[in-house]
Amino acid sequence: MDRTNDTPAFFTADGDTLVPGEHATSWWTPGALHGRLLGGLLARSLEREHHDEGLHFARLTVDLFRACPFAPVRVTTERIRDGRRIRVADAVLHGANGVAARASAVLLRRGEQPPGPVPATPDWDAPPPEEIAPARHDMPWNFWQFDGDNRPVSSWRDAAVRRAWLRDEADLVAGEALSPFVRVALAADTSSPMSHRSDEELEFINADYTLSLSRLPLSDAIGFQATAHSSEDGVAVGHCTVYDTAGPIGYSTTSALANVRRG
Repeated sequence: MDRTNDTPAFFTADGDTLVPGEHATSWWTPGALHGRLLGGLLARSLEREHHDEGLHFARLTVDLFRACPFAPVRVTTERIRDGRRIRVADAVLHGANGVAARASAVLLRRGEQPPGPVPATPDWDAPPPEEIAPARHDMPWNFWQFDGDNRPVSSWRDAAVRRAWLRDEADLVAGEALSPFVRVALAADTSSPMSHRSDEELEFINADYTLSLSRLPLSDAIGFQATAHSSEDGVAVGHCTVYDTAGPIGYSTTSALANVRRG
């Protein structure tokens, strides 16, 4: 954790401006930035400007409402509320075409854990990612797909349970190690393809995601298990449970719009 990587970073800082590198391009839109990186940049600024000792990022909501051109960007933030136990902050990402994404975060002060037992998400039986398949070292991130029996799969066709590990191998910003919060914020966008992809292809494009965390990850690999999907008239909502190698850490929900390719 908290290490810089040899793989070229997604962005380089130039004052308050962040300049994209070649790996930052979108899979969906030619000439645009990858959407999940926008969420990572928003989380980075929120952490740098609004985190304090004893406060925990319990919720991050990222709205991705416009394709952002492959060009330098900047992020501005605002503290909305600063109470004794709750802090709320917003962030806005400014691209070459104006505001392209925004985020809001709720930080809660850590305290004594109540003693009463509460039914909780069970531990995962998934093995560490390298036990599923070897990692590739020529990619900015590694992604391991597997099923409910922990068997590696190239697709989730006919799989009753969808599981995955994601580990970023490149820094988001050159010279800055990925913090646990930024790492899981970068990964959380994965809940959209995991919960919305059909057996054939991904026909929904995400409009937002909300990451809810009871704790920060202890590993650099972030795990997902798709747990819900509902869609009608081209609008979908989905849900994943989020893990690290020690167990469950929270949830990621997403809403998406149909993006069917026409022949």
